[in-house]
Amino acid sequence: MNNVHMNDSYLDKIASIPGRVRRERPLIHHITNMVVMNDTANITLFIGASPVMAHAAEEVAEMVSMARALVLNIGTLTPGLVDAMLVAGKRANELGVPVVLDPVGAGATRLRTDSARRLLTGLKIDILRGNAAEISILGGRDAEVKGVDAAGIRGNAAEIARDVAREYGLVVAITGKRDFVSDGNKIAVVDNGHALMGNLTGTGCMSTSIVAAFAAVERDYMLAAAGALALFGVAGELAAEKSSLPGSFKTAIFDEVYNMNEDTLRARARVQVFEASEADRL
Repeated sequence: MNNVHMNDSYLDKIASIPGRVRRERPLIHHITNMVVMNDTANITLFIGASPVMAHAAEEVAEMVSMARALVLNIGTLTPGLVDAMLVAGKRANELGVPVVLDPVGAGATRLRTDSARRLLTGLKIDILRGNAAEISILGGRDAEVKGVDAAGIRGNAAEIARDVAREYGLVVAITGKRDFVSDGNKIAVVDNGHALMGNLTGTGCMSTSIVAAFAAVERDYMLAAAGALALFGVAGELAAEKSSLPGSFKTAIFDEVYNMNEDTLRARARVQVFEASEADRL
C-alpha cells in the first residue's frame, strides 16, 4: 500500500490540536440527541471546549452566530427539530462555521433517512460522522440497521467513506472496530479504541462532539476528524486498563479525555493515511 502520510509530522499535527482547543475554548453549539445530551456536554467540556445545547428554532440562528462549530445529531428526532437544524445550519453556512452531522439511525425509519438526506442536500455539511450502515444508506447502498445500531453493510467501509465523501463534497468519518476518514482524495485509517466503548450508549455521539471541537480550531477537516477519533480511541484504551466494567469504564474514559496530553496522543495514536485509490485494500 502507498502510505502517504504516516510520519512524525502528521502525528505532530494531530497531537497539537487538543492544546489549541484548550487554549481557544471554542463554543460548540449542539442540536443533539437528548438520550446522551449530558454526556456530550461533558465530553465537550473535558476536551477543553465549551458546550451549549440550544434546540429552539427561535434562538438557534442567534446562538450559532456565537459558536465555532455546530453539531446536528438526529438521535431523538422530530420534524420540528429538523426545521431548527436547517435554520441553524443555514446561518452557520453564512458565517463559515463548520457543521458536523451525525445521522443516528439513518436507514432504520423513513423519517430518519429522509431527514438526514434533507440536511445533507439543504446545507453545506463539512463532516458526516456515523457508523458504516448509516453512511452506506446515505450513499444509496444497501445496509442493515437495527434500531440506531449498524447490523451489517455490503462492501468495504473505506470505499463507502471515499465514495460518499465524493458524492456530497465533504469529509466522511465512519466509526467502528476500525475508523475510516475520507475527503474523497485520501483515506485515514484509525486503529485506536477498545471493545468496551461499544457497551456504552452514546460513544458515537460523544465522538461527534470531539470531532466538532477539533474542527472548530483545525480547518483541515479530515485531519480534525481523524485526530478526534484517535484521541477518543486512545482514551478508550487507557480507560480499559483501569476498568473492565461498563459503569466504571465510562467514568474512566471521561477522565482519560480530560487528562489527554500531547505526548500521550502522539505516542499512542495509530493513524495511517492512504490514497483513495487504495480503498479496496483497507
